[in-house]
Amino acid sequence: MTRRFGLSKSRITAFEQCPRKLWLSVHGPDLALVDAGAEIRFAAGHEAGAVACALYPAGTMVEAEPDLAAAIARTRELLGLGDQNAIFEATFSHDGVLVRVDILEPDGSGGWRVAEVKSSTGVKDYHLGDLATQVWVLAACGVGITTAAIRHIDNRFVLERPGDYAGLFKDVDLLAAAAPIIAERANTVAAARQTLAGTEPQIARGEHCAAPFACEFAAYCGSTEPPPPEWPVALLPNTGKSVARTWAMQGIDDLRDIPDGALGSPIHNRIHRATVTGKTFHDLAGAVAATTGWAFPRAYLDFETIAFAVPRWIGTRPYQQVPFQFSCHIETTDGAMAHHEFLGIDGADPRRACAEALVLCCGRGAAGSVIAYNAGFERRCILDLAEACPDLAADLRDIASRLVDLLPVARANYYHRDQRGSWSIKAVLPTVAFELDYGGLEVKDGGSAQQAYLEAIALTPSDMRRLAIAAALLAYCKRDTEAMIVLLKRLCQAA
Repeated sequence: MTRRFGLSKSRITAFEQCPRKLWLSVHGPDLALVDAGAEIRFAAGHEAGAVACALYPAGTMVEAEPDLAAAIARTRELLGLGDQNAIFEATFSHDGVLVRVDILEPDGSGGWRVAEVKSSTGVKDYHLGDLATQVWVLAACGVGITTAAIRHIDNRFVLERPGDYAGLFKDVDLLAAAAPIIAERANTVAAARQTLAGTEPQIARGEHCAAPFACEFAAYCGSTEPPPPEWPVALLPNTGKSVARTWAMQGIDDLRDIPDGALGSPIHNRIHRATVTGKTFHDLAGAVAATTGWAFPRAYLDFETIAFAVPRWIGTRPYQQVPFQFSCHIETTDGAMAHHEFLGIDGADPRRACAEALVLCCGRGAAGSVIAYNAGFERRCILDLAEACPDLAADLRDIASRLVDLLPVARANYYHRDQRGSWSIKAVLPTVAFELDYGGLEVKDGGSAQQAYLEAIALTPSDMRRLAIAAALLAYCKRDTEAMIVLLKRLCQAA
C-alpha cells in the first residue's frame, strides 16, 4: 500500500520553491544545515504572533493537545457554538492537508476573517501562497471566508507605552489576489504528494535555492553536483548573477576565462585582472589623497546592534537597530592607541548608557575624525541615540558630523583576489593581516553577535555562560576596530 504523506502550508511552500526541498524535508531531514539567522527569524515570528493574539483578550487558543486531531475537533466545536470572539490556531484538514490559522475572527455577519500574521514589514510573494492554502482548506471545510489578510508589522509604529501594541500591525486583504492560486491548489497538492511518493528529484542548484528562503539542503545538493569553478563569474559584486548568466550562454562560467577588458564595469574589470594575474590592486596615491584630511586624534568606531521585530523599549520602532555595544580605538598623532568599549547585555534599554559612554569617549569638545566602515550605519545609530537622549544630542550630532568612511576608500583603492568580490571588513582583513582573522573567535559576525545578545539577556548576571558571552562579544567588536586600524595603515603604505 502506498504511504500517504500529510501536507501543510509550509510543506506546500517548500514544494513550490523546489520539489527536491520538499522531498528532502520529509525523507532526509538530517541532511539540512540551518543557517545561523534562522533561530532569530523564528523567534521574531513567534513573538509577533503572540503579540497579535494578545490584542484580542477574549480570544480562544486552540491547543494541539493531546494531538492535532483534538485541535480539529476543538475548532469544529468553537465554530458550532457560533463563537463571537477570535480563535487562535484554528485547525482544519482537507485532503490530507492540515492548516492552523493564526487568527480567525468573526466578521459580524456569519462569516469569518483569516489573518496570517507575519513578522515582516510588508507582503512578500510567497505569502499569497500561504493564504491560498489556508483558504482552500477552510472553504472545503465549509467555513465562509469574507477576507483573508496578511497581518504584517507596520514599520511606522513607535512604542509609546509599555506593552501597548495597538497599531503595530497592518492588514492587507489578498483574498481576491489569491483566487487563481486557490483554484489550482488541488493540482498543486496532488503534484506535491506525487513528489513525496517517488524517488528523490534530481534538480540542480540555482537561484531558486535562495528564494523565498535560503534552502537548508543547498550544501547537500551541491555535494552531488560537479564542483563549481574556482572563481565563478557570479562572485562579481552587484550585477554578478546577471553577468554570469550572460557569459554562461557562451559556455563560460569561470571568471578567468573571460577575455581581458570584456566586462562592462571598471570595477568588474579590476576584479577580473586581479583574479587572473594574482596581483593585488593597490592605488597608494589614491588612498593617501582620500584620507589625508582625516584629522587626529582619530577614533575608530564600530557598533553592534539588536533589532527586535516587536519593539521592547519606549520610543523604538520595529527592526530599529539599537546599539548595545561599541568598540572605539583612539589614535593620536604619535601613533599611541587607547581603547574604549561599552557593552550592555542585561536586557534593559541600552541607549542611555551607550550614549553616555560614547560622549565620554569621543564627545564633549573632542576633535578629530571618527572612522567607521560603512559609516552610514554608525551615523544612523548615533543620530537615533541623539533622538533618545536630547540632553546629549549636541555632542552626539557633533560626533556624527565627524564621521568618515573607510569602506569607499578601500573599494576605490584596493582589491585582492581572495576578497572574492566583497569589500566587507571580514573579506579584506585576511588579505592584509591574516593573523587577525575572525575564525578563532566565538562571535564571528553581526548575526552571531545578535544571537549572543539574545542568549545573554535570558541569563542571570552571575551565570558563567553570560560572562563568557560578554568576553566573546567584547573580543569580536574590538577585532572590528583593530581591523580598521590595520587596513587604513595598509592602504596608505607601500606594500
